[in-house]
Amino acid sequence: MTAEANEDLLRSLTPCVLGILVRRGADFAAAEDAVQDALVEAVRVWPTAPPHDPKGWLVTVAWRRFLDATRADTARRRREDRVDEEPPPGPAPSVDDTLQLYFLCAHPSLTPSSAVALTLRAVGGLTTRQIAQAYLVPEATMAQRISRAKRTVSGNGVSPAHGGPPAHGGPPARAESRVGEEPRAWGRFDRPGDVATVLRVLYLVFNEGYSGDVDLAAEAIRLTRQLAAGIDHPEVAGLLALMLLHHARRAARTAPDGSLVPLAEQDRGRWDTTSIAEGVGILQAALARDRLGEFQAQAAIAALHADAPTAEETDWVQIVEWYDELTRLTDSPVVRLNRAVAVGEADGPRAGLAALLALDDSLPRHTAVSAYLHERDGDLATAARLYAEAARKAPNLAERDHLTRQAARLNARRDH
Repeated sequence: MTAEANEDLLRSLTPCVLGILVRRGADFAAAEDAVQDALVEAVRVWPTAPPHDPKGWLVTVAWRRFLDATRADTARRRREDRVDEEPPPGPAPSVDDTLQLYFLCAHPSLTPSSAVALTLRAVGGLTTRQIAQAYLVPEATMAQRISRAKRTVSGNGVSPAHGGPPAHGGPPARAESRVGEEPRAWGRFDRPGDVATVLRVLYLVFNEGYSGDVDLAAEAIRLTRQLAAGIDHPEVAGLLALMLLHHARRAARTAPDGSLVPLAEQDRGRWDTTSIAEGVGILQAALARDRLGEFQAQAAIAALHADAPTAEETDWVQIVEWYDELTRLTDSPVVRLNRAVAVGEADGPRAGLAALLALDDSLPRHTAVSAYLHERDGDLATAARLYAEAARKAPNLAERDHLTRQAARLNARRDH
């Protein structure tokens, strides 16, 4: 087996092995440390002595590492009890504990950044170095963040309720819950996160895109697929559809020189039609359940953009209707800002500017939207000034360069 194949296998097995240790009674932080030790040992041993049962091998090694660490800090009686619990040789249990880990990592005591980092480590199987590179922070900083997150999770009652396997033997193959409710499968944990928190964490991962040697957008899609396979929830499906529809346009979003290409100017022939078809199919099945949530509504808007053969043929009227639904669901200023753009396309730029007046002008990208709508309305001088102002407020270099070029383009047109 190649080193790359070994790495992929280890990443896929990490959440299962970690979940098994937690289910047996190990606290989350100690279990995660033991699993990491087992992964290091696997990288050393497997190239020359690949195991017949990789998951069973990892469980055995990780459990022994956990016991070794425990012996230093616990009384003899507890040590002997834990040794007696060591599983006999043979295949590891087939129960998939991955779904537990999503909810542990989305613990309500964690900050969003810590929940994301812990999810990538525990569920995604990424190394601290890879996560640090993806977030452009020093590895030591990310290590501290993950360590604090593990301590927080371990210190808030997320080990099995009685220090051992639950009587009911683990979650069902697919558990259903509503956003904001505790999933029925997680009764043995005192304070797990809810579905909505898990989805927000995964969406945060997706929006980080690509950095370092880890493609976080692709990783978020992989993790969301995994979650969708384990929990029957229309908003999980909605998020997966949204990710696929957005990711389908990735190749067309930048020019060869790295500059941003706005949606209206993208080469739609470069869009991934397979991902679009999959995303639309998943979305339609979710909408048919008549339990609309914000991710389904966002995915519906993305699907309407994907369905238009050209920018001019975009069904903006229907997009405005979906933004109305999304506003009802979230009452988010950012949603209202995007709705103003859609209104400007559906009913004309002055209608869009009127919608914009109701919003706080300190809202991120408010100035850029105002510039665009003023350009559509023919006020090139105001638009150029606003584009330049928006460029100074841009959150990243690529967006700043794009807005600066827009201002320069309009100034050049005025000069002629």
